[in-house]
Amino acid sequence: MGKKTTMDQFVNKIAIVTGGASGIGRALCEVLGRRGAVVIVADIVKDGAERTAATITQNKGWAQAKTVDVTRPEEVERLISDTVSVYGRIDYLFNNAGICIVGDTREIDLELWRRIVDVNLWGVIYGTTMAYRQMARQGFGHIVNTASLAGLISSPTFTSYATTKHAVVGLSRSLRAEAEDLGVKVSAVCPGFVRTGMFDSCIILKAKREEANNQVNPRMILEPSQAAQHILRGVEQNQALIVFPWYSHMIMWISRCFPSLMFALERKSVRDFRKMCDES
Repeated sequence: MGKKTTMDQFVNKIAIVTGGASGIGRALCEVLGRRGAVVIVADIVKDGAERTAATITQNKGWAQAKTVDVTRPEEVERLISDTVSVYGRIDYLFNNAGICIVGDTREIDLELWRRIVDVNLWGVIYGTTMAYRQMARQGFGHIVNTASLAGLISSPTFTSYATTKHAVVGLSRSLRAEAEDLGVKVSAVCPGFVRTGMFDSCIILKAKREEANNQVNPRMILEPSQAAQHILRGVEQNQALIVFPWYSHMIMWISRCFPSLMFALERKSVRDFRKMCDES
């Protein structure tokens, strides 16, 4: 996948990646760079974006770092307009920036709700809206919005996170049909667990971080480089929903075919979490 050939659909394509300083975003940037894309690394963390861009250029790719707060529409608009001004077009926009909150919904105050909605949903809305207008004018382009498996199933103790990710899936699937006749493609990425900075920066209410993280089987966690490969393969195939790894499909199937079983499993996970909180 790292080979650069004239047949590779990403060669010489202009790709913007938000959240490009770490995790899945960084991995996407690096793979896109190896495959010949011109990568615009956007992140609120300036040093991180610059490190990602430097890694790409050191490997003979082309990248530019941009400091962007996706919760500020004027900054997202400037990112899009500056890119078009320099390169004349946008081929791909990967809306990847996101945060996570874990905890009993009773403990999530309105300020935390606003914070996660601003980043995970409004950030995607801003990027999608502004890129879509440009891509519609061009007559081509692909918007790739990072959601989550939590955007396809119920996710107790991840309620605020799941709320935003369900919205991202709804936005992406609805816009996909609307954009088709204008030459614009839209996909939603719905991964399971990926080893990203989100594990360390996730806001965990009332429970110890180490204990909460230990609830996830390590064998279920993908590395960001693996996630990037799944995502770009799905983009190449223009999948509406890019769902991975294998267990994500299994959980979706159980949720749809055996909702009572899924509810029982979810109820147990809530009780386990509350017990962990009581012991903290």
